[in-house]
Amino acid sequence: MDVLGATPTRNLALELARVTEAAAMLAGRFMGRGNKEGADQAAVNAMRLVLSTVDMNGIIVIGEGEKDKAPMLYNGEKVGNGSTPDVDVAVDPIDGTRPLAYGRTNSLATVALAPRGTMFNPGPFVYMNKLAVGPEAKGKIDIERPTIENLKAIAKAKGKTLEDLTTIILDRPRHEVLIAEVRKAGSRIRLIPDGDVAAALMTAQSDSGVDVLLGIGGTPEGVLAACALRAMGGEIQGKLYARDEDELRRGREAGYDFDKVLTMNDLVSSEDVFFAATGITDGELLKGVRYHGNHITTDSLVVRGLTGTVRQITATHTTDKLDSLSAIHY
Repeated sequence: MDVLGATPTRNLALELARVTEAAAMLAGRFMGRGNKEGADQAAVNAMRLVLSTVDMNGIIVIGEGEKDKAPMLYNGEKVGNGSTPDVDVAVDPIDGTRPLAYGRTNSLATVALAPRGTMFNPGPFVYMNKLAVGPEAKGKIDIERPTIENLKAIAKAKGKTLEDLTTIILDRPRHEVLIAEVRKAGSRIRLIPDGDVAAALMTAQSDSGVDVLLGIGGTPEGVLAACALRAMGGEIQGKLYARDEDELRRGREAGYDFDKVLTMNDLVSSEDVFFAATGITDGELLKGVRYHGNHITTDSLVVRGLTGTVRQITATHTTDKLDSLSAIHY
């Protein structure tokens, strides 16, 4: 495998589950309380603490704090206990901070690892246009083609009519034209308020009812989804999106190409990737955290790209034992 530094050939995926479980358990107590900053801080504190115990020499390539003006696991921060392997790390302590704060669905804690130098670093340019599909439509999409052509190709690959196809799109004013195009094609639309990591992964789950993710969302979420879809057999393509002419100018001056199609290999160029997500609030992908007094239950998705293994883990955590061992209170 042609990567820089040591390759993470042992299975770090289960270690990542501990990271996202901890973040979800602490952040979950903020559900519906309207306190996005408090929830973010709780998730970051838990994630940082457990990441420090993982056998790796990690550098955060994508941290969520800069975009949200929230407490962050910042870009360039070192995580892990300093041993090999050398890895890039992408984190989104809460994908769906607003749904969590207002007691809505599909909030997740997520993290991904890849060998050092293999993960796309978007710098300060945090939005991208995305097109994601599951295994059946892999290799059949092209983000530069018109929407109708992609929908026809996906429908054909999945043995469906356009009317049977279900798209998932973030409910944003910027998607007005895209939504009109999908409606004209006759396909079904599911609009979501937030959480496009979960939405991208749902395209690779046969029982989710979702066939394709379309539209502009976060670049960090795109890289995290690419890591997961590597193992799940799907595909995601993207193009960096500038919110205004000043951002476009600054991006071009910094060497970023907003016309370039970012393929799976551009977003993460190694198969030896790991991804974990734990549900914070209930969603179609994962159940949310449950609190039972003396124990907590979590539901997680854990994937390993090298083997294509996808695990769903339901865990029971005994709170008094956790509290006796941990520097944070569960």
